[in-house]
Amino acid sequence: MHPEPPWLLGPPAVRDRSSLREQVTHALRAALVGGELHPGVVYSAPVLAAEFGVSATPVREAMLDLAKEGLVETVRNKGFRVLGLSPQDLDDITETRVLIEVPVTVRVARSAERSDLEALRGLARETVRAARAGDLAACGAADRAFHLTLLALGGNRRLTETVGELRRRSLLAGLSRLASTGRLVASAKEHERLLDLMLRRDPDAVEALLRSHLNRVPPDSATRAAPRGSGERPAS
Repeated sequence: MHPEPPWLLGPPAVRDRSSLREQVTHALRAALVGGELHPGVVYSAPVLAAEFGVSATPVREAMLDLAKEGLVETVRNKGFRVLGLSPQDLDDITETRVLIEVPVTVRVARSAERSDLEALRGLARETVRAARAGDLAACGAADRAFHLTLLALGGNRRLTETVGELRRRSLLAGLSRLASTGRLVASAKEHERLLDLMLRRDPDAVEALLRSHLNRVPPDSATRAAPRGSGERPAS
């Protein structure tokens, strides 16, 4: 028996199929980031669709999109299991991101055009706005766009794609942990501070701030996933 989703999503207002799929995907991603869908639990498309007031088709399509992002996996004849990360997974991902992102960002700080850096100001401010509103999905999207656009200024597409995959894997646990400890807004504000330091051409300060920013979320038992295949909610 599939567990009932603990939130009321409500039916999306727009019924165009592509728009509906996008809205369902966004709502499901928000539920994942917000911890309303739990790691290790299998959810069926019909049950989720009932919460939306839509057919199961756009929900299945949305879940397949999330599966491509590594957030859920398909379970044959049952539905979709929410994937989680162990504390060790998070630790490994953070270490890898620091090794990649810090030197590239420092290099970009030395060489990027000022206009290219200033173009990131809107994303930095959107991250803060979403953090203050408690919109974890929007905050995560803006945060990811900011860092990947910044890395792209380094000119290595493969490297940017690699970091994008690492960020997708760690997004849920990272944002949820920051929000639960009251540090989400402070972390979001560091994006503009990072830009200011880069515009000042201060690579040492850029390195120090980015290292602190990436290591802001220490893994702990709160981020541990339920055992794979258990079909049970983790204890609250």
